[in-house]
Amino acid sequence: MAIQLRLEVQRQAVADEVEALTAVVRPILEGLLYSLKREVVEEAGGYENVKLKMLSRLHRPGDGDCGLCFEYAVHDAISRGEATVLERIVDAMTRYCHVPGEESASILFGAEKSGGLRLIDTARDRLTDDSRILVGRAGQPPKLKPRLKMAMEAMRRHEARELLPWSIRGIWKADLFVGFTDTDRWVATTVKINPQGLEAAPGLRIGIVPNREGAKDTIRHDEGRNLVICPIPHDYAFMQIFYEGWVVARQFLYADAKVPGEAFLPRPPERQVARYLEDRREFPVVEVIKALGPLAQPELLDSTQRDAAVVDAPIRGTKAAQGETAVLEAPMPRLGG
Repeated sequence: MAIQLRLEVQRQAVADEVEALTAVVRPILEGLLYSLKREVVEEAGGYENVKLKMLSRLHRPGDGDCGLCFEYAVHDAISRGEATVLERIVDAMTRYCHVPGEESASILFGAEKSGGLRLIDTARDRLTDDSRILVGRAGQPPKLKPRLKMAMEAMRRHEARELLPWSIRGIWKADLFVGFTDTDRWVATTVKINPQGLEAAPGLRIGIVPNREGAKDTIRHDEGRNLVICPIPHDYAFMQIFYEGWVVARQFLYADAKVPGEAFLPRPPERQVARYLEDRREFPVVEVIKALGPLAQPELLDSTQRDAAVVDAPIRGTKAAQGETAVLEAPMPRLGG
């Protein structure tokens, strides 16, 4: 089947702050929802029935919450074509990892806090029988699709890790698989909110971390860990918006899913996003996330969308769940003012 090449042009450099905050709050809510322990969710009638007001009562803050939501936010930014993120990921893949292709995509390989649920966010036909994971070594790259379930089992059982080929024995530590759908080539990617948490492992190629305020955000190869370090820009860019969105979500939930006082959210754009959330506190979180879509930052790229699916990796005794998302292709930056 022929692949149609699409050119994507960045339409705007900076979006309205309320829209940008709304965009990043959506994956943060998703991350917090799927961080709930499965037994708590089952009592609430399943993930699709957890109301926003109940999320504030069921969620128990933990040290890993911000990092988990950062994974969801990076994946979401790639999927909706956030230029400050996507351009850097594409650069890391093509220039440093030599991944061929044009149609960029991301597969989320995340976990809930209890470690029970694995999520794979992908189009139904995103991975084919010929999907390959590039490891930076000579020889035929291993096939990815049949190894995903093995990687998920390796997270639960140490002995299962020995079943993975040596060249990709560490892919169970991946948070995302990024690549190009037109060439069917992917690289395992680790996403850490704390750069000190980056770990080397066979098969991991890219490490995505926040850039520190005022620091250089140069993409570089860390020879010691054999990782391509890809810092996400901070000042007036994605990381600044992410941290502000994180504050909005945390303060909103702390206030029992209501707009908190001005001392908690002193800036008008933050309170406006909190009002969007309070207006929808009686609705399930998954519906709120969808409802905020039209209010969120418009895509920064002129592009054609195509359907994707969210698939819950099977757990013994359960069925995989399905959902919808959208994916945008690789960008061409706008030149000039």
